[in-house]
Amino acid sequence: MIDGSTVTRGRLVVADGVVGEEHSGEGEIVDVSGCVITPGLVNAHHHLLQSAFRSRPDARFLPMSEWLVRMGRRYNATGVDPELTAAAAAVGLAESLLCGVTTVADHHLTWPRDQDPVELAGATIGAARRVGARLVFVRGTARDEPDAAAQSVVDIHDTHLPDAHTGVSPDGMIQLAVGPSGVHADGPETFAVLTEAAKRLGLRRRTQANEQIDVQIAAERYGRRPLELLDEWGWLERDVTVAHLCEITDAEIDLLARSGATATHAPGCDVPMGWGVARVAALTAAGVRMGLGTSGGGSNDAGHLLADARLAMQVSGLVGEPVSARGCLTMATEGSAAGLGRPELGHLRVGAAADLCVWDCSDVFDAGVPDALDGLLWAGPGRRPRDVMVGGRWVVRDGELVTVGSRTVAGELDAVLKR
Repeated sequence: MIDGSTVTRGRLVVADGVVGEEHSGEGEIVDVSGCVITPGLVNAHHHLLQSAFRSRPDARFLPMSEWLVRMGRRYNATGVDPELTAAAAAVGLAESLLCGVTTVADHHLTWPRDQDPVELAGATIGAARRVGARLVFVRGTARDEPDAAAQSVVDIHDTHLPDAHTGVSPDGMIQLAVGPSGVHADGPETFAVLTEAAKRLGLRRRTQANEQIDVQIAAERYGRRPLELLDEWGWLERDVTVAHLCEITDAEIDLLARSGATATHAPGCDVPMGWGVARVAALTAAGVRMGLGTSGGGSNDAGHLLADARLAMQVSGLVGEPVSARGCLTMATEGSAAGLGRPELGHLRVGAAADLCVWDCSDVFDAGVPDALDGLLWAGPGRRPRDVMVGGRWVVRDGELVTVGSRTVAGELDAVLKR
């Protein structure tokens, strides 16, 4: 059992939605013989809307500038509204739970002018409550009008999280954050007004940097590198998480480490698209807290974070800086949770939220594996957990989603797309 940093054997006690110390002798006892128990995985960077726009052959292996244009055309042709947003989010979140992901940070960047941002945000929040996943809803921007975007953050907060403390609902299931897409899409005015809104409401801040188009436009428009701009604009601070960080330089690693900002690796997006690889080992060695994300279905067709942890481990050798299986598991759990400002998530120490996965390691896929934790990544690619718990509540049992039928939400999205 991995509890963030240590490995133990024995039983795990859950009481009142948290990990406890003593078993009272009452309640359900679950046999986990031949299994490994991990904290629920934390997907630090997703775009749930893209679950409706994945596996499109004409969007593969493209320069990012061209890929963004094609995705934008697809959004416009389909029409993004609350119905589509809710259906896509339900599919993405159901898939996440079935793959062992109990918390998803959704960086939502598409805000059609004819739609109410409060309703669009509410569609995703409602889907999360229906499916039973923890959600961090990131009110993102991409060339949106700055003041209107900042006001919508306040409106979303006051409508959907009126009793939130530092952006987190009292039950811990919904969190609100803010996040420009990157310096390629938004200027200093947007970053400034979103900082003001975040400080006012106690929200975390998130953005993306060092992707192909980010580097290109930062150089053309400002004559700078993206992380230099983020530093100037007050977006390399302890409440900020930066995703992607492809092809990061030694100087940029030092800058990020000094700032106290956290980072998110997204190899399942960046590697197959040919956009680069983050230097995870070097960032970690410098003291940067690293999380892991899948990014969206338009570039990474799946929301399977454990598979992406395996990929992160495998491609780390390509940059000459290997990362261990345990290191990648820590990124996918406690590292991601740290970037969300959620110390109760991503581990199984006493007092942690009871978000956990039971992985059956007793079949042929793990036969001969001397270390079950290493085997979670090295052996059995594509594995899914047997059982998943969120906040002390079973949401997956024997590989089946029990909160809502997974085939039901799949059919709902297909029906919306057909219409």
